[in-house]
Amino acid sequence: MRDIVDQLIGWHEDEVPFAVATVIRTFSSAPRGVGAAMAVSAAGEVVGSISGGCVEAAVVGLAETVLASGVPVHQRFGVSDNDAFTIGLTCGGTIDVFIEPVTHEMGIYLKEIRNSVDTHTPTAMATVIAGDVPAGRHILLVNDTLEGTLGSEERDRVARREVVGALHTGADGVVRFGGAGQDCVGDVTLFVRTFTPPPRMIVFGAVDFAASLVQIGKMLGYFVTLCDARATFATRARFPEADEIVVEWPHRYLDTVTVDERTVLCVLTHDTKFDIPVLKRALRLPVGYVGAMGSRRTTVRRENELREQGLTDVELARLHAPIGLDIGGRTPAETAVSIAAEIISVREGRSGFSLKDGDTAIHSDPGAVDPTLPFMVAV
Repeated sequence: MRDIVDQLIGWHEDEVPFAVATVIRTFSSAPRGVGAAMAVSAAGEVVGSISGGCVEAAVVGLAETVLASGVPVHQRFGVSDNDAFTIGLTCGGTIDVFIEPVTHEMGIYLKEIRNSVDTHTPTAMATVIAGDVPAGRHILLVNDTLEGTLGSEERDRVARREVVGALHTGADGVVRFGGAGQDCVGDVTLFVRTFTPPPRMIVFGAVDFAASLVQIGKMLGYFVTLCDARATFATRARFPEADEIVVEWPHRYLDTVTVDERTVLCVLTHDTKFDIPVLKRALRLPVGYVGAMGSRRTTVRRENELREQGLTDVELARLHAPIGLDIGGRTPAETAVSIAAEIISVREGRSGFSLKDGDTAIHSDPGAVDPTLPFMVAV
């Protein structure tokens, strides 16, 4: 929803009725992940996507029904061998979609979500999709403060605990609480949307390759920092799309920042006096990816120097150098594509090989659900 929230707020401010459809669960080769969203206005305007085109037309029809009735619906879209060309997912996947009319309360929450995204404040919105609380009711968690209610203090306390847990993982998904043995809160199923600060990409070296990498990093949703000790090169004019430009020695800057397992570090300085100090620190940090530009000869020499600096073979094995996948790229733009592809493959634990040479599932499936299980219709 993050990518369409501005449009939704615009509709809300203009008092345009609209419904939001969200993928809440997936199975097998679903084209979009959990949390993918699209919205349909009363005028028939559509923003966003939940399947890349497979079921959008059907969802538009359901959204119109939801707008007319004011009642959310929960619909499963799948495919069978005998039904491959009717409405469904011809890719063979299954998705559960929750479609809800946007209330005034939700419109207000959308504005708070946008503000949280702009200020990098972790935020989560939970929507009731089934159970003993009316479907479509929402609660919002911002800065440990819970807004809205599910009808009782005890239920809100349990819901808050579940939403905090989801927020810590940073993943959208379905949570359920109550049921047998917990009659005090009832049986409630929530879909939790999380809005965490974007992952960081730090590009060291204000070179031509960095300009293209900054651009593609932004496309992939990173908060991108460009760092170089040379003020002449590290300028806004050369890197207009960078979120942040820092004039500092790379290793000194790295000592000042907070990183996590989502952080990506790309060393493009190609200069020993910069490379060695920053890589010595980077390879000992809990980051998701460390890559360094250079020829194979440079890579061998650099690794030997790092080993002399005390890095172990285990630490050196984390270094992706020469940086990027072997796609034969030469230009800055092609090189940036190569680097971005490697970052994604490392994050997803994939091979980076051509899809035609493999037989594993095309999409990672963190939100998978067994499609043989029944799904609940929210009423």
